[in-house]
Amino acid sequence: MVKVGLYVRLEAAEGKEDEVADFLRQGQALVEQEPGTTVWYAIQMGPATFGIFDAFEDQSGRDAHLNGAVAQGLNDNADLFAQPPEIHEVDVLASK
Repeated sequence: MVKVGLYVRLEAAEGKEDEVADFLRQGQALVEQEPGTTVWYAIQMGPATFGIFDAFEDQSGRDAHLNGAVAQGLNDNADLFAQPPEIHEVDVLASK
C-alpha cells in the first residue's frame, strides 16, 4: 500500500514545451527500473505547465527516487524550465 508520494510542478521555459513533454515521456523508462516507485504519472496541465505525481510504499522508496535518474535529469536539464521544479513531499491518505 502506498503511503507517501511526490508532487512536482514544472513550468517549461518559453519555446521548450515540446522538449519538456519529451523529457517526461523518456523518464518513464527510467522510473520503470525503480522497484520502490509504485506509481508514476507525468501530466500536462496547460500549454507550459507540467507535473509529475509518484507514490511509494515508504520513505526509503521515495528517497531512492529523489536520488535517482529522473531527479538527476531535472537538474541536468534545468534550461528546459522557466524556474526550478517545485518538489512537494506528500502523504497518501487513500488510494485504490
